[in-house]
Amino acid sequence: MTDDRLTGSECWPIRSRLFIGRITDRADARSFYRAGLMLAASLLCSCSGPQSALDPAGPEAEDVAILFFTMVVGGALIWCSVVGILFYASRKKHAYDAGQASRIILWCGVVFPTIVLGALLSYAVWLMPNIRPGFGEANARLRTIDVAGEQFWWRVRYQNAEGSAAFETANEVRVPVGERVLFKLTSPDVIHSFWIPVLGGKMDVIPGRENHLTLMAEKPGTYRGVCAEFCGPSHAFMAFTVVAMEPGAFEDWTKARASFDGARDAEGLALFLKHGCSACHAISGTEARGTIGPDLSGFGERGSVGVGALVNTQEDIARFIRNPSEIKPGARMPHFSMLPETDIQRIAAYLKGLQ
Repeated sequence: MTDDRLTGSECWPIRSRLFIGRITDRADARSFYRAGLMLAASLLCSCSGPQSALDPAGPEAEDVAILFFTMVVGGALIWCSVVGILFYASRKKHAYDAGQASRIILWCGVVFPTIVLGALLSYAVWLMPNIRPGFGEANARLRTIDVAGEQFWWRVRYQNAEGSAAFETANEVRVPVGERVLFKLTSPDVIHSFWIPVLGGKMDVIPGRENHLTLMAEKPGTYRGVCAEFCGPSHAFMAFTVVAMEPGAFEDWTKARASFDGARDAEGLALFLKHGCSACHAISGTEARGTIGPDLSGFGERGSVGVGALVNTQEDIARFIRNPSEIKPGARMPHFSMLPETDIQRIAAYLKGLQ
């Protein structure tokens, strides 16, 4: 007979490997937990910001966020129940008969999910009127802003109390805090989609049709709106700025904007007119009255050039003037690279000074 038991010196390598294996497993587990925490942190960081529908600044967006989190909780409840039952069944030592299996499938696979999903659907249907208020007589008396989506920019017209256009701007929407605003949405070319995630849901902008959307900002701030419908090669460069202002500051801005005078820089304006820029663009208080391109009155106070393509600096304005198609593919503005560099820089300085 031989003794198969191992001596202490023989057991040591095996015990060492087992101990190291446990340490390695723990290290792997810690790495897994760290990765999970980093993933969760990155997901939570996505819940805030100037374009996050989960960081609402208006009642409609708040209802959308509540609906989203309610759906997440409902889905998580169903998932956790199914996984819990799976672990419970896998650890049971005795076998289930056909009757037990049928009851589990019926209650956990049919009845419970149907009740939860039915409750979520009922809640969503009940919430829908708040998410998208209808257009009625009360809305007809709201402050109105006409927005036209064009390839690839936004034409914005503010109406006065009489319903006529008070002034026009582009790629920037300013609204008073605490006041519901009516947006009348149109398009002269292709289908766009007007969306300000922090204020509410999106609305399609369709050629030949005027759609209505009412939104209200509940807190001041600068937010980001986007086109949510693919509309051409520069669709990604159709982001616009939304500035929610206190009512007093908004009234001051509208008065200043309605009486804006872009003729203060005579030399820059002369070059702007000389090189034909006024054929497409308008500037209040000057002879530039073009309607093809964006209105450039107050251009210097906008945050970007080319609807989010570049930062609004004199260098980037000059770069856009030289060759806009290089920055925004499909842009209808012709290039002006043939102009003397001094003229390009002077026009860029003039546009930057329009504030």
